[in-house]
Amino acid sequence: MRSIWNGAISFGLVSIPIKLVNATESHSISFRQIHTEDGGRVRYRKVCELEDREITQSEIGKGYEDADGTIIPITDEDLAHLPLPTAKTIEIVAFVPAERIDPLQMDAAYYLQAGGAPAAKPYTLLREALKRSNKVAIAKFALRGRERLGMLRVVEDAIALHGLLWPDEVRAPEGLAPDTKVTVSDKELDLADALMDTLGEIDLDELHDEYREALEEVVAAKAAGEAPPESPEPARSGKVLDLMAALEKSVREAKESRGEEPGEVRQLPQRKSARAAPKQTGGKKSTTKAAPAKKTAAAKKSTAKTAAKSTARSSQGTKKTASASAKKATSTKKTAAKKTTARKRSA
Repeated sequence: MRSIWNGAISFGLVSIPIKLVNATESHSISFRQIHTEDGGRVRYRKVCELEDREITQSEIGKGYEDADGTIIPITDEDLAHLPLPTAKTIEIVAFVPAERIDPLQMDAAYYLQAGGAPAAKPYTLLREALKRSNKVAIAKFALRGRERLGMLRVVEDAIALHGLLWPDEVRAPEGLAPDTKVTVSDKELDLADALMDTLGEIDLDELHDEYREALEEVVAAKAAGEAPPESPEPARSGKVLDLMAALEKSVREAKESRGEEPGEVRQLPQRKSARAAPKQTGGKKSTTKAAPAKKTAAAKKSTAKTAAKSTARSSQGTKKTASASAKKATSTKKTAAKKTTARKRSA
């Protein structure tokens, strides 16, 4: 990585020589402007208006245009002698907790590389002090013609510098929130939470630029003389008329994409009273409709029990009647036998 700026970090009375290196790089595909009729390159040439001729980069300098149109030349030597302590120095002005920094202020990111062996000790001291304090350093520095605000933090074993916008460069979000009164129910929040839990977390390293990859496929196909691949038609999404139904469908599709059972759309805590339970959307049958079936089943069981008891009673009565008849028959036989015996004795 090539350094783009050389200077020093001013840490109280400690000076740390450093080199500024870009921490990010762009992988976007750039295009050239061409003449559509013959494919010729369209170039922009730098021409001096006074001499009406093209000039080279070495002949180009800086100038400030005054209100009346007068151009005031500004040389690199003039900029090098600016009355600023931050012209070649990253001056640390404070140490604050990281959460104090509004992400809206974040700008370009750089790495700070120690400038030689003498810078190793103070560089390590600042890095370890930032680690132990769990704070970030707020600094001012001059880069590319203007003074900037920055934040120093530790990234692995290096110190990173994040350019920050000045507070007055960040707009306030006034008038952007909905001006109509909207009420969000607990059930809608529960479904939103379920959707967030279903989507879960992701490893940011797995994300990639699908647009750039598709663009590379188009360029490769055109270079090979083939037809570029056709893009799939996007799914048509109608107007969201029912927020609850849209949330339920989102949870269902998220679970299906992760290989989970689609039936497990949501598991909300059920209310104690069946009458107080609200109607569910999405075509689900209400649980209160099962009550008549339960009553019918209970009635059948009661009828069966009654019939069984009646049958038992009738069988018991029949047994008692048969027993009484048997006893009477036995008594009659005994009486007839006694009479017969008495007659024989008298004869």
